[in-house]
Amino acid sequence: MDAVVEGLEPQAATAEDAARDATDAVDAGPGVTPLLAGNRLSLDLYPRGCHRLLHLCAQQPHQLLEVEFLQLSGHEDPQLLEATLAQVPGSLLRLRSLVLKGGQRRDAGGASLRGSLTTLPAGLSGLACLAHLDLSFNNLETLPACVPQMRSLGALLLSHNRLSELPEALGALPALTFLSVTHNRLQTLPTALGALTTLQRLDLSENLLDTLPPEIGGLSSLAELNLASNRLQSLPASLAGLRSLQLLVLHSNLLVSVPAGLDRLPLLTRLDLRDNQLRDVPPELLDAPFVRLQGNPLGEAPPDPCSPPGTPVVREMPRLFLTSDLDSFPVTSQGCSVTLACGVRLQFPAGATATPVTIHYRLWLPEPRLVPLGPHDSLLSGVLELQPHGVAFQQEVGLWLLFVPPRARRCREVVVRTLSDDSWSDLETQLEEEAPKRLWAHCQVPHFSWFLVVSRPVSDTCLVPPEGTLLCSSGHPGVKVTFPPGATEEPLHVCMQVVRMASRELRALLGEPEGAVSPLLGLSQSGDPSFLRPVTVQLPLPPGVTGLSLDRSRLHLLYWAPPAATWDDITAQVALELTHLYARFQVTHFSWYWLWYTTKTCVGGLARKAWERLRLHRVNLIALQRRRDPEQVLLQCLPRNKVDATLRRLLERYRGPEPSDTVEMFEGEKFFAAFERGIDVDADRPDCVEGRVCFVFYSHLKNVKEVYVTTTLDRQAQAVRGQVSFYRGAVPEEVPEEAEAARQRKGADALWMATLPIKLPRLRGSEGPGQRLGASLSLAPLNLGDAETGFLTQSNLLSVAGRLGPDWPAVALHLGLPYRELQRIRHEFRDDLDGQIRHMLFSWAERQAGQPGAVGLLVQALERSDRQDVAEEVRAVLELGRRKYQDGIRRTSLAPGDLGPSGPSASQSLDPAQA
Repeated sequence: MDAVVEGLEPQAATAEDAARDATDAVDAGPGVTPLLAGNRLSLDLYPRGCHRLLHLCAQQPHQLLEVEFLQLSGHEDPQLLEATLAQVPGSLLRLRSLVLKGGQRRDAGGASLRGSLTTLPAGLSGLACLAHLDLSFNNLETLPACVPQMRSLGALLLSHNRLSELPEALGALPALTFLSVTHNRLQTLPTALGALTTLQRLDLSENLLDTLPPEIGGLSSLAELNLASNRLQSLPASLAGLRSLQLLVLHSNLLVSVPAGLDRLPLLTRLDLRDNQLRDVPPELLDAPFVRLQGNPLGEAPPDPCSPPGTPVVREMPRLFLTSDLDSFPVTSQGCSVTLACGVRLQFPAGATATPVTIHYRLWLPEPRLVPLGPHDSLLSGVLELQPHGVAFQQEVGLWLLFVPPRARRCREVVVRTLSDDSWSDLETQLEEEAPKRLWAHCQVPHFSWFLVVSRPVSDTCLVPPEGTLLCSSGHPGVKVTFPPGATEEPLHVCMQVVRMASRELRALLGEPEGAVSPLLGLSQSGDPSFLRPVTVQLPLPPGVTGLSLDRSRLHLLYWAPPAATWDDITAQVALELTHLYARFQVTHFSWYWLWYTTKTCVGGLARKAWERLRLHRVNLIALQRRRDPEQVLLQCLPRNKVDATLRRLLERYRGPEPSDTVEMFEGEKFFAAFERGIDVDADRPDCVEGRVCFVFYSHLKNVKEVYVTTTLDRQAQAVRGQVSFYRGAVPEEVPEEAEAARQRKGADALWMATLPIKLPRLRGSEGPGQRLGASLSLAPLNLGDAETGFLTQSNLLSVAGRLGPDWPAVALHLGLPYRELQRIRHEFRDDLDGQIRHMLFSWAERQAGQPGAVGLLVQALERSDRQDVAEEVRAVLELGRRKYQDGIRRTSLAPGDLGPSGPSASQSLDPAQA
């Protein structure tokens, strides 16, 4: 928990921020480094900080009279530190915040080192104005006696020390609102703790507490209580009397019961009881949506009394591993752990559902309609749908989504995004390593909907109360937003994102060595788009520019205007306050803001180009044909850095031209591939419109499709030399002819991206499409099925063959092929699995041509061979064919009532396969 003290300017967020603030200062005098920054004196990042303070006390005491904030490092020499602190009460009379933290230094393993502080001089009790004291990361074994005498103290931070107890005198602090004693060795608490009636937040996590004093119920103002990771076995009943409590964290203890009445606390919004020993809890807590109970043996029998003390209870949870032919599974009140065929993991804790429920799942291909992405977001997974939608579980369900982490992870984070109440929101996400190049995104979900994994710039959020607050960027500490009191009437959620632009790309865009830009700042909020009072925004000046040397005519503040989608220069409309390193300005509503330092005049147009360049990905397009089957074409769009590795892997089975020239695409941009010059797609596909194959580009997904192509030209005479062209956007309603497309290709705003050659080799003798070279099988084009049940074309059968893999013998036996024929096929096509499958399937289809029920027999054989996935695809193709057949009948006015006894005449005949 972060301490927030009313009226205090917050401390520097990081070492870099403190260094910036310390240098943005008033000169402390001749020969003295500029240390003073307004009313702040930051010495924790300077060598020999104690010596500097002693020098200031002796030489320039008048400048210390205004200091309200003092930071010293806890890594100083203990005797020197004590001598320096002894000078503080007489020199810094207005001191309100004193930070004496260790932790700035690290050991060889990267762990923070504790400071040398073991006590404080008694004279510090004379700091009458001190409201904030931070002694974290030190070696305190007892609380210094002067601390309970600091009557104005409002925030006391003692985390990461060696305290085994707290004194009873601590209860004499009448103004204390925040107390943090995490990561210590506390075994008991003083009874006087209950006298702190003003205390609002108490953090005692990561200690050795096994009991709590009943007097803790006297903390009448307490809103947040964190007791996680202790040894508590029971809780006092007085906890149910904390009427102001909003957050109670008790996870990772040894609790076997909880007091009655916790569910009746009027303001409680979260009760965390995870990972305890609870076997039975009040029914009211089981039904409460704000209670977390994962990791408890709910409903289990107590341990065997004859077992040795400390014997762990082994909790068995049913485990399910779903195959690809299953899209649903049952869940009971016992709970279960489920691994889906697509790699997703789910864990339903015991008691998550009171009655049995059947869960259905489906993995959707991502498309802009389903995938909500911000301007700088990247999609890392497909879209997982879990049903039933919206049904709330009594305990949150664990969800693990597998993804390949992006290469650039600095200042970015990974979150799971879900659809709830018709809007997308981000879930609290934890990352777990599954393999060196694969990670799990783990989150807890209260109900089911759609889920996906997104990489985005780090988002810092806060709840802005009517009394105001401060929001700092965790990745860029110089970026801050200050909300004054009265900026909003109701609490408001605010989100901040910061994006940097590489200097090399900016110089290439500007052609100006001295041009520079600040980090790009994005601000958004829920609720009313405008604030009641102006909000102050602080941005670092562009690199290489300081407030003392810049030419203000070259400094531009740009604002992204959403309706017009333009960057407007608002420098003349705001009052820019410049310091040595920062620019501050005030706004009443949020968008994206950018500081530019350049001699160019049309800065808005340059910013639009830079904005686009930040979001563009450089990609190459490839089109490869399978070596053994040239009619099978692989189309893929790859980021430039992945092309070489992908081609090395594919060229063993495919061949084709070099990749296209580099083009630029946005995340989530639509494009399509059109086969031209006598080549067409040889199948009806859901992603195919008028013979054009539709794509959506996502930089971290594969963006690959395999299609079968055919030609109307005579391949017996010569090879067919066609091509595939890639165009931006969705397939237009009227697809242009190739000549028109060629003309559009040359325009300034052309949608054409690339064209790659496709060659279908000349057929030899009776060889037909889909037949392997070297195979003795010769098939005429066929359509398997009838008008009633639907048709499967030769291309459809090729697709089925490509999915069977090593399951083909089981399918063959269920189709009625004798075992001796299977042995013959294996021998004839040894070392050629694809040849075995195709020969089996096409030889069977040739014998079934013209016979009714053949398609149904194939579907039944697939199902009996546990290939429900392929069977479903066949059913989908049949349904599509039936619909097209019926549409064709309607178009040619051949409705069933119009047919005579003998059916349609020769001039009216319609080929169902062509329909």
